[in-house]
Amino acid sequence: MAKITPRTLSGFMELLPAPQQQLERMMDILRKTYALYGFTPLDTPVIEASEVLLAKGGGETEKQIYRFQKGDADLALRFDLTVPLAKYVALHGNDLAFPFRRYQIGKVYRGERAQRGRFREFYQADIDVIGDGKLDITNEAEIPSIIYQTFTRLGLKRFQIRVNNRKILNGFYAMLGLTEQSGAIMRTVDKLDKIGPDKVRALLLEDCGLTEDQAAEILKFIAIPGSTADVLAALEGYAGRHELFDQGLSELKTVTAYLADFGVPEENFAVDLTIARGLDYYTGTVYETTLLDYPEIGSVCSGGRYDNLAEYYTDRQLPGVGISIGLTRLFYVLGEQGLLNPSLPTAPADVLILPMTQDLTPAIQLATRLRGAGVRTQLYTEQKKFKAKMNYADKLGVPYVVFLGDDEIAAGLVACKDMTSGEQTKLPFDATLSRIQEGLSQRNQGKVILEK
Repeated sequence: MAKITPRTLSGFMELLPAPQQQLERMMDILRKTYALYGFTPLDTPVIEASEVLLAKGGGETEKQIYRFQKGDADLALRFDLTVPLAKYVALHGNDLAFPFRRYQIGKVYRGERAQRGRFREFYQADIDVIGDGKLDITNEAEIPSIIYQTFTRLGLKRFQIRVNNRKILNGFYAMLGLTEQSGAIMRTVDKLDKIGPDKVRALLLEDCGLTEDQAAEILKFIAIPGSTADVLAALEGYAGRHELFDQGLSELKTVTAYLADFGVPEENFAVDLTIARGLDYYTGTVYETTLLDYPEIGSVCSGGRYDNLAEYYTDRQLPGVGISIGLTRLFYVLGEQGLLNPSLPTAPADVLILPMTQDLTPAIQLATRLRGAGVRTQLYTEQKKFKAKMNYADKLGVPYVVFLGDDEIAAGLVACKDMTSGEQTKLPFDATLSRIQEGLSQRNQGKVILEK
């Protein structure tokens, strides 16, 4: 029989056990952080009816979506976690308590061109707060604190949460007589970091149909320099000229005023008038988070406020605010930059027991006792030479190996080797357990990410 050459499709990430453990640790930190803020876990189907996923879609979405037929059913793989959330809330709204706070970490699929750090199958980590009819502005102020706590707990320090309000932008463009072009202008301005001001100016003139003066006014406006207080003071100079602008400014002032109370340091936050987010459904506060030492990576966490999450599925008004972390991409680029902590344990077990007797009862009982104490324990029962057993322990990276022979059993002792230091002890069970637990505690104290 001819053998099929095993391969992984382009754009699909497949990890070896050690980096998979690193990714799982990141996910665990995200789950615990989101839970601290009262978010409930949610899991929606990977496959949905195409009409559900494409309700908000346009040309680009349809180009990227994985769509297929199964019998008479027209199906598609989810391309983000927001649209399934919209369906979920519309479907189950009567059974939910509002504001509804959910987090979801799951795979999404986009049939775009695979490139370095860009995948066709990837994890997103989302949180959203959904209101029924109304949603208080304080929720928009709380979001930066969740971003700050998430990245701090991962081990990052030099990052900046950049915030803006689309009402400010729409109001400003209205002052210039550019209401109809506002969407196109925002999508263009949102490219500033990638293409620079000269190319943005050219696109404003050519694609958006602006005059030289209008383009100059916009570029001057979005480049207002200084601290948060400086930018807000400059914006006050435009107040009173358009209702929508004034509303956006009031919201931005409220969001920034609460930041210190929510525990976000000044150095990790900035008002940035270039932030617009490319998606049209954002209506108020918008966020982007960047790593200060790696600007080329771009935004690692983004989102914002939207006024009607589920307008395509229900007449019920469901405003919300949310953020999304492209977790697979973040993990990939952190690994590329050498920022993932290599010293944290990645082994599937903390202890490997090597029975040295024919009767496995004492070894099984010892494994049971260790597991009962919360120590991840693997029992090795393969009939291999001792060297092969130790090579197995080395390859797994198991921190402790326990040897249990007739002498140890007779004396009521446990022989335990620290695979990092090479130190070997022969102690009673309780003393061995304490030694293992203390060592594991020290090994697990580090952060997932180590900034250079």
